[in-house]
Amino acid sequence: QVQLVESGPGLVKASQTLTLLCSVSGGSITDDNYNFIWVRQPPGKGLEWMGAISHAGNTYYNPSVKSRIFITRDTSTNQFTLQLESVTPEDTGVYYCVRDTMVVTTQRSRGSWGQGTQVTVSS
Repeated sequence: QVQLVESGPGLVKASQTLTLLCSVSGGSITDDNYNFIWVRQPPGKGLEWMGAISHAGNTYYNPSVKSRIFITRDTSTNQFTLQLESVTPEDTGVYYCVRDTMVVTTQRSRGSWGQGTQVTVSS
């Protein structure tokens, strides 16, 4: 069974770059038909799809963050990374990494989700 584990700093200062890592086990990030996704949930708000990288390495980004987001991967370590530049307190929330056959999803009932990691951006 595939497992995803997020890691990264819990606290980031405003204007800095947030970098989160998702480690995948029980399946390869190059497995056909799967996409590797970042989703976040700000406090008191719903889930927001941020972007994805496909099994082939193609990237897709939410227009709301497209100018400052980068998703990359390392096939040798079976990990993928989220970089979010110029963060503000509005980027505070729980960040999840997800594996799904869909590119865009925020449905907790489908796919495989990490446990989530809290990120707080201080002003």
